[in-house]
Amino acid sequence: MSVWTDTDNAYLARAIELAANGAGAVRPNPLVGAVVARDGTVLGEGWHERYGGAHAEVNAIEACGMEHLGDATLYVSLEPCCHEGKTPPCTEAILQSGIRRVVVASDDPTEKASGRSLGILRDEGLEVMVADGELASRARLLNQAFRKHARVGRPWVLFKSAMTLDGKVATRTGDSKWISGEDSRELAHRWRASVDAVVVGIGTALADDPQLTARPDGLLADLGEQPRRVVFDSLARLPPTSQLVAAAAEIPLTIVVSRAAARADTDALEAAGVQVLVATGENEPARVRSALDQLGSLGVSSVLLEGGPHLAGAFLDAGEIDEIRLFLAPLLLGGSAARDPLEGEGVERISEALRALSFGCESIGEDLLISARLREW
Repeated sequence: MSVWTDTDNAYLARAIELAANGAGAVRPNPLVGAVVARDGTVLGEGWHERYGGAHAEVNAIEACGMEHLGDATLYVSLEPCCHEGKTPPCTEAILQSGIRRVVVASDDPTEKASGRSLGILRDEGLEVMVADGELASRARLLNQAFRKHARVGRPWVLFKSAMTLDGKVATRTGDSKWISGEDSRELAHRWRASVDAVVVGIGTALADDPQLTARPDGLLADLGEQPRRVVFDSLARLPPTSQLVAAAAEIPLTIVVSRAAARADTDALEAAGVQVLVATGENEPARVRSALDQLGSLGVSSVLLEGGPHLAGAFLDAGEIDEIRLFLAPLLLGGSAARDPLEGEGVERISEALRALSFGCESIGEDLLISARLREW
């Protein structure tokens, strides 16, 4: 067996870099990049470019043309698939290519894979090496939504909010437009376009009558690419006249209610084209988990949680916020009745606080963007 080299690190890092090119185009599939190299020369590169299209390994192998690959190495950011889906198994393409060595950055946690493909390749006599450390972590971070959904069946949750220097998201009267600047709001629309669903609470829906559509660059994205809109509305109070319900025939709208919701109100929403889910559980965090389980079963693997504070607090209490992105604006509100970004029960002691795995800050226009990753899947 060969030893791991700096060249292996370099080509595997390149495969991870290539994988990111598929962002926004391959959901619900993972982002994957691949490189075929021999003796310090790249023979072919590729990535998974679109959902239903050829996978990264196939694209990289085809990019090699008629080159003989018997002494080449395939570097791939994610364990190759070994099952028939919209495309044939990548393990077959690898075996047919003549490649005899495969270097993988991260595992595929789905039941259909989970090490099976690596076993198939080894059984056929190929040398297979799997990364660890920083490269493996980088590859996993590319596909957090895919990995969480595969492992626990619930979507990965990104919580986004905008707050003032004194940590407030709205005045005591509920006014919040606009705390963040124009550049920050543009970036938030791009985040909407990158997830399967956008989630708000009924308080936000009633106060703002939002559309919850992704409008990067100020333009309405293609309806086929719009995220599902999800409103947590325990008593089914969302009016049929709202903008959300009005667009339900074109853009999916899901309302999450409790058993306390009146049947007449849920029937009226369903008649307007709204999907109604009934979340069960003894408290709000339990109902959050119930709703996420149901959304996950519908194929929703990533959500952007936009609040308000009450719902965000319930998600935090449920342990279902995976990453936080907070815009910090150069404003001060003051007032004890002004709203905080996260309400809910919280913890009783500092020792019980959830500590971020990573933490960063960058300037976005006149705001600061604070990002924190709470879990790695």
